[in-house]
Amino acid sequence: MKMQKAELIQEFSKTGSGSVEAQCAIFSERIRNLAMHYKSHPKDHQAVRELLRVVNKRKALLAYISKRSAERHQGLLERLGLRK
Repeated sequence: MKMQKAELIQEFSKTGSGSVEAQCAIFSERIRNLAMHYKSHPKDHQAVRELLRVVNKRKALLAYISKRSAERHQGLLERLGLRK
């Protein structure tokens, strides 16, 4: 996980893990991992709770960046492969 996180930070940000782009990328990877975990462990309700928490955090970050810069928002959605 740490190697993936470092790679995501390097790919999505020039300044470090604090940028909105890097955080959204990290959250997106975490969402993918939790979704795969939930498919194989459907009774793990804590994983569902964590998944919803991370999805809402990413949603808030995306709303923040869309208010600041529409171009950055659109570019980030394309790079992450999210629809909108």
